[in-house]
Amino acid sequence: MKKIFVLFLLLSLQSQAQLGKSMFTKDPIINLENFDKQRVYWGYFLGFSSFDFKTDYKTVGNDIDVKGHTGFNVGLVGSLKLQEYVELRFEPGLYYASRTLTYPGFTNDRDRIREVKATYIDFPLLLKFSALRTGNVRPYLLGGLSTTLNLSSNSKSKDDNLEQKFRVKPWTQNYVLGFGIDLYFEYFKFSPSIRGVFGLNDELIRDNDPNSPWTGNIQSLKTRAVVINFTFH
Repeated sequence: MKKIFVLFLLLSLQSQAQLGKSMFTKDPIINLENFDKQRVYWGYFLGFSSFDFKTDYKTVGNDIDVKGHTGFNVGLVGSLKLQEYVELRFEPGLYYASRTLTYPGFTNDRDRIREVKATYIDFPLLLKFSALRTGNVRPYLLGGLSTTLNLSSNSKSKDDNLEQKFRVKPWTQNYVLGFGIDLYFEYFKFSPSIRGVFGLNDELIRDNDPNSPWTGNIQSLKTRAVVINFTFH
């Protein structure tokens, strides 16, 4: 995920450097001058993400090691202008995620390791708070709530971790916080952003045995994620 964050910074800096040639001159060229006057506009995004779990335990002991892997995101963006500096955004998207859970106390990989793959359909409703535009750059903050459907939840399976089935609930709710930069080019607006996703509800489906070594000591299991999106309007 560190590599993705560095890539995000490099792309943003490179874009700003290119725009700077037209911004910091005696007569700066303003691209898409009337773009933000639109009441409604559309776009799409591509990006990367790393999903994790925040795990709370019933009793103190050896923690489960959760390792997130880099995934891919794609989706659509619809924006409704509420006032000059505030927009309501709907950003439905498809997210591919993977986590590796390593349990302490086991001697073989069959019991110790769980590969938890997920395909999420996310339905976020966000508010975007934009700063004053300076030349061809406009930073912004965003936040809101999302509802997510996990198509890989295994929620209907009667098998549990004894048969290597790690189960989670299909629907979850999250809150989202982030920031980004609108960069205005001659023919389109490019908006890289980075955001955090924080699960609000417990997602874990417990094993049939209440004393299961995989789920018995878990109080709650909630999604955490870092998402980097590159949006084009």
